[in-house]
Amino acid sequence: MSEHDWTLMYAMHDALRRELEHLAKVTAREDDDPRRLLAAAAGWDLFKTSLHAHHTAEDEALWPVVREALAGRADDLALLDAMEAEHAAVDPLIEAIDTGAEPVGELVDALATALNAHLAHEEKEALPLLDATLTLEQYQNFGQVHGRQVGPDGPRVLPWLLDGADDATVAATLAALPEPARAAFETQWQPAYRALTRWPVA
Repeated sequence: MSEHDWTLMYAMHDALRRELEHLAKVTAREDDDPRRLLAAAAGWDLFKTSLHAHHTAEDEALWPVVREALAGRADDLALLDAMEAEHAAVDPLIEAIDTGAEPVGELVDALATALNAHLAHEEKEALPLLDATLTLEQYQNFGQVHGRQVGPDGPRVLPWLLDGADDATVAATLAALPEPARAAFETQWQPAYRALTRWPVA
């Protein structure tokens, strides 16, 4: 049994996978300039905001503390090297989608391939290692750092994160919030999110 509860980690991964599918559909359209569509798409902005917060929190509060605990364990350290390298490969693809000269469809394919492979690699190999290595205090600190990275974008990111999530994931996520935030989620954040057109409609 897992020592730590990775519900939110899996929820984030599922949300990122969900949005990659939307991204592929938008950029496959031939009736408009995909970069123009993405520049105005709330879904693309939410994807980038959430992914940046998630990866920054891991880079700050997961990999360094685990690396220190695993000193001398070459195979495990190589896995951490791979996690960090996979993170580093994603940002240039996102920047190129926004500003590069390459065809957007090819860049989106590359992003989906790289990010989906990273998420699967992290779930299969890195999370068990984190489970066996992180102390409760370190695990809780990661959650706090992740929350700070999301910061003022929380009212937008949280309903995005839970879009399509199962009841148990929604309940576990909301249970971690203070009561005023739970009330705001129900009465303000979620309605605003539902009213949002995340991606261009064909």
